[in-house]
Amino acid sequence: MRKRIVLLGASGSIGTQTIDVIDRHADRFELVGFSVGTQVDKAIAILRQHPVKMVCLANADDAAKVATLFPDTKVVCADEGLLELCRLNDYDVLVNALVGYVGLKPTVEAICQHKQIALANKETLVIAGEVVMQLAKANGVSIVPIDSEHSAIFQCLQSIRKSDIRNLWITASGGAFRTKKHDELADVTVKDALAHPNWKMGAKITVDSATMVNKGFEIIEAHWLFDIPYDQIHPLYHPQSIVHSMVECVDGATMAQLGSADMRVPIQYALTYPDRFEIDPSHDLNWFNPVDLHFEPLSLTRYPLLKCCLDMANKGNIFTSVLNAANEVANQAFRNGDIGYYDLENVILATCAAAKPSPCVTLESLWQAQQWAFGYATDLIYKERCEC
Repeated sequence: MRKRIVLLGASGSIGTQTIDVIDRHADRFELVGFSVGTQVDKAIAILRQHPVKMVCLANADDAAKVATLFPDTKVVCADEGLLELCRLNDYDVLVNALVGYVGLKPTVEAICQHKQIALANKETLVIAGEVVMQLAKANGVSIVPIDSEHSAIFQCLQSIRKSDIRNLWITASGGAFRTKKHDELADVTVKDALAHPNWKMGAKITVDSATMVNKGFEIIEAHWLFDIPYDQIHPLYHPQSIVHSMVECVDGATMAQLGSADMRVPIQYALTYPDRFEIDPSHDLNWFNPVDLHFEPLSLTRYPLLKCCLDMANKGNIFTSVLNAANEVANQAFRNGDIGYYDLENVILATCAAAKPSPCVTLESLWQAQQWAFGYATDLIYKERCEC
């Protein structure tokens, strides 16, 4: 029997590769619903290959266009459409490949529907890891990570008891600016930031890799996924992107997952776990060639936003919710050309510094923290300009 999949974010990098995995194993997987944001042409192309029951687009006009072309498919739109997609009865796994805070509510909805989650939307746990993991446990839902680093840890942990863990080591490529000092970043451009040396990713996450916010988010995500204290989770510079992460045991033995920079591997494992299927070997590492594995600590002085992420993580989910919102605003403004690289950093640091604690951590309080931080960061960037 084929595993039925709902895919959120089908037009992005993870979504495209997820469909590739589904197509390569058409006897094992079936796509039954997906979302594509504003990518109408992408929706049409997917529907021609996969006549699914439901598709979600970002706005009503695009949804109406697709509905006209595919009358047998229910077409929904916007945030409520994403939730309706998650409420489909006959699917087994939700692949959440959305980018940003918009991925949180669909994850929660799918958990409430008792669906397995294959999670690439790291913001879900950055914003609301405590609440989401409690909800998953209460509903008997497993969350299997798609991020290469968390997939690596997840795979290593299949043979390691939690009580035997000393440290988790999360590797980092260093991003587009890994050869530059911090005081050399004043004039870097968006194009510079998007030139990742190892991975092909979406624009937002590629900028996050350059600022090292992405690595901070991954530490937060690992904390909630694996229930490991922050002081046992460490980032490690590894420019080759061959070792995707490591688990160090109390006796000093260290387990690592190695492989090429091919996201189809963690995507496929999230869908097949605990089984493994064959995959196109063209990107496999050739172990007969010399392999250079280099590691060193990441400097919190060089990467002030990594330090900010760690500081907010230790304060709790209200603060990481603020962190996420500030980063989404500043990252987008940088990609739009509205601010420079140092401005991006300063907006996030200032917004996090202004954050206030909440007496309780609920989805509602976390959402309110998001909205406050969106407004605060936006004002820092645009209000002064508007008043001039």
